[in-house]
Amino acid sequence: MSGSRPGDDADRMARVALTWLAEPGNRAVWQLVQAGGAEATLDRLLGGDIPEPTLRAAVISRTTAGDPRRLAEAALHRAERLGARVVVPADPEWPTGVDSLSTLELEGGDRINRNVRPPLCLWVRGGRRLDEAFARSVAVVGARAATNYGVHVTNELAYGLAEHGWTVVSGGAFGIDAAAHRAALTAGELTVAVLACGVDRPYPVGNSAMFEQIAESGLLMSEWPPGSDPLRHRFLIRNRVIAAATAGTVIVEAAARSGAVQTLSRTVALGRRAMVVPGPVTSAMSVGCHELLRRHPETVVVTGTAQVLEEVGTIGEYLAEIPRGRDHVRDDLDEDSALVLEAIPRRGTVGPEELAARAGLGVRTVLRRLSLLEMAGLVVRRSDGVALARSARRAPPGPV
Repeated sequence: MSGSRPGDDADRMARVALTWLAEPGNRAVWQLVQAGGAEATLDRLLGGDIPEPTLRAAVISRTTAGDPRRLAEAALHRAERLGARVVVPADPEWPTGVDSLSTLELEGGDRINRNVRPPLCLWVRGGRRLDEAFARSVAVVGARAATNYGVHVTNELAYGLAEHGWTVVSGGAFGIDAAAHRAALTAGELTVAVLACGVDRPYPVGNSAMFEQIAESGLLMSEWPPGSDPLRHRFLIRNRVIAAATAGTVIVEAAARSGAVQTLSRTVALGRRAMVVPGPVTSAMSVGCHELLRRHPETVVVTGTAQVLEEVGTIGEYLAEIPRGRDHVRDDLDEDSALVLEAIPRRGTVGPEELAARAGLGVRTVLRRLSLLEMAGLVVRRSDGVALARSARRAPPGPV
């Protein structure tokens, strides 16, 4: 059996069956597995010993459709034919970041916000190890209906992150997700698509070629077995894994209500680095980004790769330069030289005495500073005084 080790086949099979009986993240199931193991939990659920009414109803409904153990075995064989594998917490390549979901508590009592526990198992397609892929990883997510601005920013960010050896993680959707994956592929580096369906289901179908590329050089990952449909609620369940497995999440564009906003909210709750790219205040695709900045003081504005790296890297590993305007020769002038330069009229000439009065300095100081300014190419001497050089006239008259 692909990905198995002696003695753990029964545990692996039980975890697959449990994920089929109840959607991933189920709090009650995860707690039972933690307390008694996956095999004992499966026996207990199939025996009807289920304390939670909602879970009991789900198990009864699912078991009428088939034997969970046989369905799990069929899914494992299907994955083996596909070249996929199942990874469980006991495996060396398990991405330990997802274990932080064991203590995640969210506001709101709905089922999605309550059932956010770690995965019982992960289906993987691709040759890279999960733990290594997620060791230095950043999620880049956003709107499906991305604007040209959003796609451009995503291309720059994801390509830059990939060039610096960071795995780019996203959800495989149209728009920002696809732009992030493709930028990493173009850079020839690793990208991971975390799916809300089986790893054999190219969804959306329009990204089929991209998914094949990712499977060849990166990783496709899902909590659902091969053949599983991309149901709407599964995208919301999936988002917690993206937030937990990575060092931080960048949201590029998002409408007021979107899965990307939900992903970043989980990123904040987990204490991961939460980053937002600002957009035009007139753009509906940036409303969600700006609202996140308003609601969560933990979020950070990022406008380029350097700022993202500064957030997710170790202390001192990356230091983003503060953006500044073009350098001018006048930037390095001492205080007296700057006063003399500012006192020279933009047009015409001025004598040393008048210049001293305008600058509030002594004549001898002015004469010394004029020599320095002339050497710097900022002033020219004429028969009737001194004047600004052309380069000084083109430069901004003061601080910008």
